[in-house]
Amino acid sequence: MIRLLWKDDMKLLDYICYMYLVNSVFVVFMLTFVSAPYGRYSRGGWGFTINAKVAWFIQEVPSILIPIGIMLYTDCPKLQYTPNRILISLFSLHYIQRSLVYPFLIKGGKPTPLIPFLLALVFCTINGYLQFNYLAKYADYGNDWFSLRFIAGVMLFFTGMFINLQSDSILRNLRKPGETGYKIPKGGMFEYVSGANFLGEIIEWCGFALSVWASSAAVFACFTICNIGPRALQHHRWYQKKFDNYPAKRKALIPFIL
Repeated sequence: MIRLLWKDDMKLLDYICYMYLVNSVFVVFMLTFVSAPYGRYSRGGWGFTINAKVAWFIQEVPSILIPIGIMLYTDCPKLQYTPNRILISLFSLHYIQRSLVYPFLIKGGKPTPLIPFLLALVFCTINGYLQFNYLAKYADYGNDWFSLRFIAGVMLFFTGMFINLQSDSILRNLRKPGETGYKIPKGGMFEYVSGANFLGEIIEWCGFALSVWASSAAVFACFTICNIGPRALQHHRWYQKKFDNYPAKRKALIPFIL
């Protein structure tokens, strides 16, 4: 499945892929014991805080701006292929929603400490470079790339995106005007897992990796699982501790299993 990227600046892309794998192991190990300090787990000692909407916008938008810069100032020969354009569009669609729509729908939201904000900013910058550069310059995807695997991956992507958007909407609308505090989310995939929004995003990028079928997307999906998977488990334990009536059959991330 995984292609190694070697020639020209593909060697740099290859190094980034290896960095992703090493970082994934480190991240999943750290987050198993320490919750990432943003959102409900925000706490002191991680730098000054930034408004949640501003932080989300700034940290996510490089995933759009970096590809635009590459397209404007370098040669992108593989954009002639329809599968390449579709895959780039999927990646762009997610981050357009994440940077230009999602932040401005946030209701309240705890300020984000500087360090997790900077880490997210660096990740989105590098990842935007990795994903777009590979698909626009090096991936030879002609019409024969329209296989069952490609189609299944695209369908998985949109399935995950739907779950993610629906879950975000449920979380935004938990509290009525004037209400404060946390409530048990209900509806959608929250009937099965505590981290429905995280599950949706994981499915998205696994579908993307299936369609791209290259190391660049595979390590991105791997990092996503290692980064937000532990957060789903932490959310699950947090809900169970906070609410005595929390649904006993609800799992953390994978319905009926985990």
